[in-house]
Amino acid sequence: MATEPFKGRREDDRFLTGQGRFTADRNLPGQLYGCFLRSDRAHARILTLKKEEALRSPGVVAVFTGEDVKHFKTPPPQVKYPIKVPHRDILARERVRYVGQEIALVVAATPAAAQDAAEKIEIEFEDLPVVVDAAAALAPGAPQIHESVPGNLAATYEYGDEKAAAEAIARAAHVVRLRLDSTRVSGTPMEPKAAVAAYDAATDSYEVYASSQGLPMILPNLVAITGVPAERIRLYSGDVGGGFGIRSQAYPEYSALMHAAKTLGRPVKWVGSRFETIVSDHHGRAVELSGELALDGDGGFLALRVQWICNMGAHLSQAGPTINAVNPSRHAINAYRIPALFGRHQLVLTNTTSVTAYRGAGRPGVSYLVERLVDEAARTLGLDRVELRRRNLIPPQAFPYKTPVGSVYDSGDPPGQLRRASEYADWNGFRNRKRESETKGRLRGIGCAMFIEPSGGGHAPSEEAAIKFGESGNATLYALSGPSGQGHETVFPRIVAAVLGMPLEHVELRASDPRGPALVGGGTVGSRSLMSHGSALFTAAQEVLRKGLDLAAKDLEVAPRDLEFVDGNYRVKGTDLSMPFAEVVKRHGSALDSKAGIAPPLAFPGGAHICEVEIDPETGVVEIAAYVAVDDCGRVMDHTLVEGQLHGGILQGAGQVFGEHCIYDATGQLLTGSFMDYAMPRADMLGPTRLELYDHSVPSPTNPLGVKGAGEAGTTGAIPALANAVIDALRPMGIHQLDFPYSPSRVWQAIAKARRA
Repeated sequence: MATEPFKGRREDDRFLTGQGRFTADRNLPGQLYGCFLRSDRAHARILTLKKEEALRSPGVVAVFTGEDVKHFKTPPPQVKYPIKVPHRDILARERVRYVGQEIALVVAATPAAAQDAAEKIEIEFEDLPVVVDAAAALAPGAPQIHESVPGNLAATYEYGDEKAAAEAIARAAHVVRLRLDSTRVSGTPMEPKAAVAAYDAATDSYEVYASSQGLPMILPNLVAITGVPAERIRLYSGDVGGGFGIRSQAYPEYSALMHAAKTLGRPVKWVGSRFETIVSDHHGRAVELSGELALDGDGGFLALRVQWICNMGAHLSQAGPTINAVNPSRHAINAYRIPALFGRHQLVLTNTTSVTAYRGAGRPGVSYLVERLVDEAARTLGLDRVELRRRNLIPPQAFPYKTPVGSVYDSGDPPGQLRRASEYADWNGFRNRKRESETKGRLRGIGCAMFIEPSGGGHAPSEEAAIKFGESGNATLYALSGPSGQGHETVFPRIVAAVLGMPLEHVELRASDPRGPALVGGGTVGSRSLMSHGSALFTAAQEVLRKGLDLAAKDLEVAPRDLEFVDGNYRVKGTDLSMPFAEVVKRHGSALDSKAGIAPPLAFPGGAHICEVEIDPETGVVEIAAYVAVDDCGRVMDHTLVEGQLHGGILQGAGQVFGEHCIYDATGQLLTGSFMDYAMPRADMLGPTRLELYDHSVPSPTNPLGVKGAGEAGTTGAIPALANAVIDALRPMGIHQLDFPYSPSRVWQAIAKARRA
């Protein structure tokens, strides 16, 4: 199947000319406005709550508290391993457990009136002990977050063979050990959290407008929380200003707004502030990583034993138990042949904001820990870092490769990726560049990282898509994807147009359209969209062709077996008699409508990333001097869009490495609640960097398109590559470990301490 060359995304004109329509742009007739009063303390009992003064405030229509929504439920976990899920109030009742928790919803005629009234609500608290660190929360005598979760341990997830790993480590010639922090970060999408809810009494149904990564991500949450059947909730997302994983479930505000809309009989709109987005949107990462890598005398990897202590926040997000346990287990050995493996992940509750999927969703924790261990092993054994990797990578002939936990890497060529990355990055010529930097008084380091990561899959039993034909003859595509910049409106129609031989302008995508046909499937998470939604649409297009073949055969008065489909035409074999597909559509229209489903495919993309950094030891400023990435994303449907995904992922990885960090003090106050304090990644982080991306793809056999995920690869590769480069630059100072973020102050302090030693 041929694909068209890149001609720009369909979405671009709309976004670049300011015509995008986001949640904050939605306005309904007669709407009111909401403002949430949030907790200003991390742990306390609510002794009294007085709302009378707020109700007397000008323009106020109602004030809702936890008592009004106490009948709402907590969604069940998506995972199948034993886990304790504490109840989560939509509006806090009796107790608050983190700064930013929703306590009351004020509804008024204007946003300003609602905000003014919220400030008049009087609450008397009784402060309780606070714990914000996950390891501290596990200690005996730590403050108890929920009575239903003793010791604050929601779950322990184990995988692999503990005995085999222990025995291999005991007999190993060398064992290297590391403890790392994968720091807590905020998703900080361009579009703050917002929602509009409306209730129709005549049909006892709701319309909800909110940013989403797909209909299946949020709708089941709303159903579980409110008890309203799915067919009576229509969820509209429109344009979404950033997803990154944090737009993958229904936040408490959405259900509260639904309740207010029904109670008041009018739509209610709420748009959060940037502070609200940072303090109450679910965070990412927040994991303490520990690992042991055992090697034989020749540098062969024997065993890997890892432990993750995962700070889940005060409540469990829907995705948190998956991305902090199941995802990492699938590729814990990364890209290496490691016969013995054991992992233990502890999911711990603290007085902080909940943690969910964030670009990479557990995968960067695997690559960061394993690749830092490999670098440390190379230092211990006195081996070249690339050479040690080469000795232990999974060879291409070993694919499909079954890992010690039973997951199967479908296809790949890690040695080929490493060979090409080393060549393009001129690994062997690094010493000359290092000496040149030294003449300028700079430290220079080079880092390498390999990775294999899971992509695709999902919790639904199948992934469905539909194609419908209107009177105009145009095709409308329906899929459950939730685009937020990936280019779905461009790529999915292109796939179908290529199959059907239709002009691209006659094919349109409607993603997660609540007015469309009922579909089963998942949303846009886990780098799954092209594999799942794209393949489902491809399969549906094949069904359209089959139906068209039967219809064209009747019109041409021949047997279906005598027809072939070539260049958009049904042609009688061996003759010049044919009928264009467009004519079949014109004659038969909706008879061609088709719906198809596939088993959600799973594939394992991978890559080799090499980068160089320069450090000014007098200021601690780190500059990325060069970055080379060789990636296996399976069959590439559009190089420009894939490169865009990799650029964004690499920059987000750099953001965590060099600046991003959600910091809580000992009392549970978030100290980084604005862009004055939270360091966002910026384009100038890559500045004059020599950034080169190369394709070294092996098609996946798990889906009809042969594709693998690409949305998270940049981040999964960038974090360990950049970390290894910085540590390499600092090694001459005697610095072999430094925790994120590598901010100028932290790097400078480490250098200053080393100089004093």
